Amino acid sequence: MERSRPAIWTRIRWRPLVLAIVLVSCVGCDQATKRYAVENLKGAPPQSYWGDTLRIQYAENHGAFLSLGANWTPGTRFLVFTVLTGLVLPVVAMMILFRGDTDPWFAAALALILAGGVGNLIDRMTTDEAVVIDFLNLGIGWLRTGVFNVADMAITAGFLMLLPHVFRKEPEPALATEP
Repeated sequence: MERSRPAIWTRIRWRPLVLAIVLVSCVGCDQATKRYAVENLKGAPPQSYWGDTLRIQYAENHGAFLSLGANWTPGTRFLVFTVLTGLVLPVVAMMILFRGDTDPWFAAALALILAGGVGNLIDRMTTDEAVVIDFLNLGIGWLRTGVFNVADMAITAGFLMLLPHVFRKEPEPALATEP
């Protein structure tokens, strides 16, 4: 028996609304917090909270996750992080909007990844050196994350939501038996 989907995802006409809500909320929060970071944290010493579990510190990331690619030439970084991202994000949006077999969990995961990608792409396109503004750091003692932002949290949440989908084992087709 086939599992039924919630009505909101069975009709494509609702997908733009749901996607718009995720995009506006995630990108809006991301850009507002980055503006705050630029205006209030740039040039200031790191702030520590909860026994140094949370650090708030301004950082400019020339690369991607954990500064991957930060040492590439500016042209390569532009091509990969701005141009390629700018080409991939609309494809992700089209998958969410028009792929009929997309289940709600998968679509929500892609929407979070899309929103995070848009937030970071805005930074790359609007900052002088095509950097992403980061300002959050978590950890205990020497075990710490890299410095990240709200867009990175959306991308990470979307990625984690995709993991069960990626590793889900499809049921084996039943073998036909003769009476």
